[in-house]
Amino acid sequence: MEDEFEIKDLQNFFDFKGFVIKVLSWWPLFVVCIGVAYYIAHYKNVRKQTVYRMSNMITVKDDQNPFFTANTSLTFNWGGTTDKVQTAIILLRSRSHNEAVVEKLQFYVDYLQQGEYHLEDIYGNTPFTVDVNVSRPQLLGKMIKVVFVSDKKYRLEIDFQGGTSSAQNYNTKEISTISVPNSAIVKEYNLGDPVDLPYFNFKLNPSGIPADIGKEYLIQFNAFDGAVGRYRGIGIDQTPTGSSILSLSLTGTNKKRLVDYLNSSVRVLSETQLERKNLFATRTIKFIDSSLAVKTAEMSSVQEELDSFRDNNSSVGIGGSEEGLITKITELDAQKQNLEQRLQYYQDLERYLRTREDYGTDIPAPSITGIGEGSVTQSVSSIIELAEERKRLAYSAKPNNPAFKDLDRRINAIKSVLFENMASSQQILNRQLRDVRSEIAQTESQMRKLPNEQQQLFGIQRRYNLTEGAYGLFLDKRSQAGIVKAANVSDILIIDEAKDTGGGAIGPNTEVSYVMAIVAGTVVPLVIVFLVFFFDTKISNPNEIKRLSKIPVLGAIGKSTSKSSLVVIEDPRSAISEAFRGIRSSLQFIYRKQKIEGAKTVRVTSSVSGEGKTFCSINLASVFALSERKTVLVGLDLRKPKIFGDFNLPLDKGVVNFLIGEDNLESIIQKTQIPHLDVILAGSVPPNPSELLMSDQMDVLIEELKKRYDYIVLDTPPIGLVADALELDDYVDATLYVIRQHYTKKGMLRLINDKYKKKEINNTSFILNYFSAKSKMGYGYGYGYEYGYSYGKYGEAYRDKKPKGFLSLVLKNLKKLRGWFNEQVEK
Repeated sequence: MEDEFEIKDLQNFFDFKGFVIKVLSWWPLFVVCIGVAYYIAHYKNVRKQTVYRMSNMITVKDDQNPFFTANTSLTFNWGGTTDKVQTAIILLRSRSHNEAVVEKLQFYVDYLQQGEYHLEDIYGNTPFTVDVNVSRPQLLGKMIKVVFVSDKKYRLEIDFQGGTSSAQNYNTKEISTISVPNSAIVKEYNLGDPVDLPYFNFKLNPSGIPADIGKEYLIQFNAFDGAVGRYRGIGIDQTPTGSSILSLSLTGTNKKRLVDYLNSSVRVLSETQLERKNLFATRTIKFIDSSLAVKTAEMSSVQEELDSFRDNNSSVGIGGSEEGLITKITELDAQKQNLEQRLQYYQDLERYLRTREDYGTDIPAPSITGIGEGSVTQSVSSIIELAEERKRLAYSAKPNNPAFKDLDRRINAIKSVLFENMASSQQILNRQLRDVRSEIAQTESQMRKLPNEQQQLFGIQRRYNLTEGAYGLFLDKRSQAGIVKAANVSDILIIDEAKDTGGGAIGPNTEVSYVMAIVAGTVVPLVIVFLVFFFDTKISNPNEIKRLSKIPVLGAIGKSTSKSSLVVIEDPRSAISEAFRGIRSSLQFIYRKQKIEGAKTVRVTSSVSGEGKTFCSINLASVFALSERKTVLVGLDLRKPKIFGDFNLPLDKGVVNFLIGEDNLESIIQKTQIPHLDVILAGSVPPNPSELLMSDQMDVLIEELKKRYDYIVLDTPPIGLVADALELDDYVDATLYVIRQHYTKKGMLRLINDKYKKKEINNTSFILNYFSAKSKMGYGYGYGYEYGYSYGKYGEAYRDKKPKGFLSLVLKNLKKLRGWFNEQVEK
């Protein structure tokens, strides 16, 4: 029961059935809106360019150098393949990487042609390619027209309009402002000839595609940063997720451009990665080369000194016993030098790490100085890798990005461990160095016992052996570094290159546009109809009356096209006349139900003026008179009388005159041209109409009229404006409350509903006047046929019948079909 109550309240608040019927009645608006929306969608679809998606596939490997050993490692891998994959993804989307690709392909140049609706990108389909002189500024955003006059000759047309324009040097990326002429420039060139103008400098080289003589091609130079921005949204997917296989994709309107960019992007990435991979070895080779140059000079100097000494002291030689001392001291000197180099490397590395934050790759590999500790080697490579990652991140992230703090934390942690390892290693090296120096001192004491000439020769030979040993060591390391660098390969492997295989179109999705057009074309009128329906405060149909009030609807009166209110008299066979006859029959039923004998009274009232109360009173009285019943129409609207005009009667005497005792009943009753129908007009407007209607004379008037007439029709004032009509309750047997379609407001029924609820008025019924079932607002078709137009078919029986043609039969059947449809909707 509670659910039924809530549903009923909801239906009272909003008439869903009425709203649906109204929507159906507004179908032309929906057709127009859908048609307009569909046309707009079609207009846009035919102007959209086809969008393609091209893709390629790569894998990020972990290719270790086959010559990798603990002592020859000059390259490092920190983080394994996973880190390399993430690094590759960041690089592919970075500004610096895309700048390199755009610069390599010169994709800041557009190749265009005028299509049917827009400019089309024809990159890769022109008989020429633009070779830009990047050292000279190029005018930005200016269309350059190229028209071939022969296979090798073309005409260059530039339409200038004066002023200044921006130009960019693609080498320095500097943008400047230059003045342009105030007239068009037309010049002819051969393919391959330089175009040297103050605002352009390039060459058109043949592409191998035959030239179309007379066809217009367009070239345009764009800002470098803007061109780079087009490609930074490259799509990157890991297939499957978390793997080292990357699928790169790019969308655009030119497949050739997409293919070239994707493949070039991978090549640039591979070259960059290999260059980074070899960077440590390259720096090490550079360090070794510089050291070799120093040692070569030292060897040359010592060699000259040794040769000079031998020339001057040919008698001085070295025996077998002295040879052992030289060998021993040479080995000890080599050990000492190696230990000192390793200690110096640790000192330089510690000073470098404590004083620098932007760690680069300008530190030689630890293995160059003979340091073979894996922890030190790995720590140095880790710091360099993390520093490189931090530098790359700076291109795409803001300074306050948490990733910077995480990288700094990782670098500091590795540095802390490295410092501890270096401190421990230096202690061991210092102890070893002390032992070696002690042995060198003992050997030198033995050498000092030899003659002076031999000591000098020993010293020179000692320096020569030491230099030669260091030179040989550096030469060996130089060879190792060269082998490592030559053997390195990129970790980027192309699985599938981007290629135009004849498909790839992904848009525009015209079907979606048309579906959206239909949706929009439906929603817009639906909203309009809803707003009209929701904010409509006027009564439109009998269904609304039923929803707003429990008072029954006795009938519906159609629209009258007659200028006179005497419709029943002038056109007794009309549908309106039949409607009043139906109301007359319904009133007879009401009277019989009350078991009223003798004279019967009916009050006709409404909410406000203009609803057709007087019209209904006149025609109701007329239809009673046509049944040969003595009928009187009494005009009790004392404030605004109207009846006199329709019957062409003088307003000098009436009800007011009788009520004030000025005239008797006989003198105020006026005959009409209608048999059995008399009229009592209101008379002159009194100052106190309500008091007059409540006087005892009113009782006398009604009693006298009941003795003389069968039916008394009281045309009373609107009940919504004054209380005069309510004063007559004691005299009436039935009340007809007139409602006019699209005129009477819904809120005006509150008063009559309240009176009806309190049972202050009885036997009250509504009459819907000026009703049109075809009205968009009047969607109560069922009521229209039941109360108003259902009588039309009977009325037609009294008219002269005319032969019915084919069109008449079609219209008749359509009307029947519409009637059936309306009945189904009502159900």
